[in-house]
Amino acid sequence: MTMNVGIDKMSFFVPPYFVDMTDLAVARDVDPNKFLIGIGQDQMAVNPKTQDIVTFATNAAKNILSAEDLDKIDMVIVGTESGIDESKASAVVLHRLLGIQKFARSFEIKEACYGGTAALQFAVNHIRNHPESKVLVVASDIAKYGLASGGEPTQGAGAVAMLVSTDPKIIAFNDDSLALTQDIYDFWRPVGHDYPMVDGPLSTETYIQSFQTVWQEYTKRSQHALADFAALSFHIPYTKMGKKALLAILEGESEEAQNRILAKYEKSIAYSRKAGNLYTGSLYLGLISLLENAEDLKAGDLIGLFSYGSGAVAEFFSGRLVEDYQEQLLKTKHAEQLAHRKQLTIEEYETMFSDRLDVDKDAEYEDTLAYSISSVRNTVREYRS
Repeated sequence: MTMNVGIDKMSFFVPPYFVDMTDLAVARDVDPNKFLIGIGQDQMAVNPKTQDIVTFATNAAKNILSAEDLDKIDMVIVGTESGIDESKASAVVLHRLLGIQKFARSFEIKEACYGGTAALQFAVNHIRNHPESKVLVVASDIAKYGLASGGEPTQGAGAVAMLVSTDPKIIAFNDDSLALTQDIYDFWRPVGHDYPMVDGPLSTETYIQSFQTVWQEYTKRSQHALADFAALSFHIPYTKMGKKALLAILEGESEEAQNRILAKYEKSIAYSRKAGNLYTGSLYLGLISLLENAEDLKAGDLIGLFSYGSGAVAEFFSGRLVEDYQEQLLKTKHAEQLAHRKQLTIEEYETMFSDRLDVDKDAEYEDTLAYSISSVRNTVREYRS
């Protein structure tokens, strides 16, 4: 009998502050439609220095973990390109803050925005070998390019937490993943640099080309066609990016298939339009958005997922929705979280952006958010619990 392995529970968390993209456009002397329509962004999540990837990861994960989960989890993996230490994994801190049983393996995975998918695939394979266990996978990041930079409107912050197990209650993955690796410098950040280096045109070209290449090979190997899928979910650095890749494969498909897939894509970007770029979490924020906003999906529907990390690694894989998956979603909690954020003025945003945590200076910090940084002592961050 085939073992079903996949996502049993999932949730996201974004910081409680945002910038309106129209305000940002006006401040940067840009036509607002360039941001609202051109890249497809309405709002952008912003975090203060007292909130980092551990803060986001812990707040996302606490929404989904029961006492039984904490006892059964034997692996914690964080996918990130915003690590807070060159040596120690944020997953180790996350493990302690959540109170997960001590005989668990904890580590980080990095490959640009692909890291979350690498973590998820590692987790799935672990569960197939150890079906009695559970794995916590968290994709947590802060996307920053600098004030008034070309990449500024594609910034964001937040985390997506996923509990991987046998007999999952949301989506069961098929054993059909296909990955592509190419050594391309479209986006990179040398050690010691605060912001990444970006070749925008090359990055867009590589993303689209990677999807086309993987999709063509995937359809050959799997014998699946676009018509077999209820929806496709994409890595979303900005919401128009995935659509560009999607449009590249729609030619020749039936009108019904094109309309259905495009309509579902719009559902998958609802949350990203408000949060911005979550780097490793972007694909999975899109998956949550799709499942919580597309009301005509049903158990057994085939969902395709395209992951991309600059540099570049891409992967396409699929899963089928599980009976009553809707009951496991946290749509109300997520909607309330997005609605209750504080809108920043551009001046407040710029001040928050420029105010950096100095880990070489011992200090106490005030922040009411759970798991925010309470102090720094001897370069060590302490978190509120």
